[in-house]
Amino acid sequence: MNKLGLLGKNISYSFSRAYFKEKFENEGITDTEYGNFDIETIDLFPSIIKNTENLKGLNVTIPYKEVVLPFLDKINKKAKAIGAVNTIKITKKGKLVGYNTDCYGFKKTLKPYLKSHHKSALILGTGGASKAIAYTFKELGIPYHYVSRKQSEGISFTYDSITETDVKNHQIIINSTPLGTFPNIEECPNIPYTAITSNHILFDLIYNPEETKFLRLGKAQGATTINGLNMLKLQAEKAWAIWKLY
Repeated sequence: MNKLGLLGKNISYSFSRAYFKEKFENEGITDTEYGNFDIETIDLFPSIIKNTENLKGLNVTIPYKEVVLPFLDKINKKAKAIGAVNTIKITKKGKLVGYNTDCYGFKKTLKPYLKSHHKSALILGTGGASKAIAYTFKELGIPYHYVSRKQSEGISFTYDSITETDVKNHQIIINSTPLGTFPNIEECPNIPYTAITSNHILFDLIYNPEETKFLRLGKAQGATTINGLNMLKLQAEKAWAIWKLY
């Protein structure tokens, strides 16, 4: 039996496991299974590789997209430029090769909504997922700024410093933080939502719940809102193509 799985922490809610289970059933794939590898620390990762027979590939989620890099034998050029991996292919020789399919899923989901006035973006959060978002904006030629809890190099705004004018001037806002994920559905990034307009796009990488508080507050201001489900499906199919088991 071929094995695939999701590497992460506290991932019982996993989209990926349910998605691939349904995919395998629908496509009559009976010799491959997909499970969760829920570990407390990345130091346990080598034991998964060593002790899981017929493991062919992994998806990687929070909080391991960046810290998994030193454990890999090779990193795809795009993933290296991004600085984060969300897909690992295990070759026939047992080599671990890292890829990033988040940027593909994000770009393909966002592009149909972009209009000429969408000239700059805010990325809320600075984790592994945010790096794929930033890379995509570079590809699209859209300037972006990070918003984080603390001021540091490369951070334009903190949640304490961001103003209504800043929000008005950036008409794409991406939530790449876990704030608002089930079960903590009343949480959301602390930005001036009253400055959001009907010209804004709010994109939340979260898919559970379907409409986060972040999206709900944006929708109340007339913004276009997008959740993370389509992006997840697209990146999952891209990962499947990378694994190429068939």
